[in-house]
Amino acid sequence: MKFNSICLWVVLSFFSTTVLATEFVYRDLMANTLPSGGCAEKNKAIATASKSYNITRYSKIFCQSQGYGWHVDQVKDKGKSVCTQCSADQNKSQCHLEDVVVTCKRLKPGSVGMLPGKS
Repeated sequence: MKFNSICLWVVLSFFSTTVLATEFVYRDLMANTLPSGGCAEKNKAIATASKSYNITRYSKIFCQSQGYGWHVDQVKDKGKSVCTQCSADQNKSQCHLEDVVVTCKRLKPGSVGMLPGKS
């Protein structure tokens, strides 16, 4: 009786490792953020553009633009800040980040056992 239960547990543990294995597809993206809404002094505009909230928000948007199921894996490079002067006041400017590099991931189709059209 004990031998049968041990064999059963060995067989179940063998098959459970293959079922739990999932694979991901990775993609690196490089994109630019949008400039801030208003004009501010150059130091404040750079600080606003490079806030961690903005980087997180735009990296999520970059990955979601790839299609359904894409999520942020990591932000590899936060890019460099680029500023343009506002036409009304020469002391104020709008800034954005250029060349932000983000790694996106999604589940590899068929790796979880959900094949379309199969039941």
